[in-house]
Amino acid sequence: MNFRIKEICREKGIMLKDLASMIGITEVGLSKSLNGNPNISRLEEIATALDVPVTDLFDKPKEGVIRCPHCGKEIKLNPEV
Repeated sequence: MNFRIKEICREKGIMLKDLASMIGITEVGLSKSLNGNPNISRLEEIATALDVPVTDLFDKPKEGVIRCPHCGKEIKLNPEV
């Protein structure tokens, strides 16, 4: 799963260590959470701290491309089929 959290932090001028502090965890804890599989409550905390909807935390898929949920490989969709 790809997140836009680092990108949103850059846009807002917030460092990841500051975001971690805002939600009451360590920077290492935040990193582990984002590189693993964060639960919805953690994502809600992050979204609230960044003042964005939870849906903004996720990468928007490229049009005509999806990712395999098993291996992460990009799969191009053929709109003509």
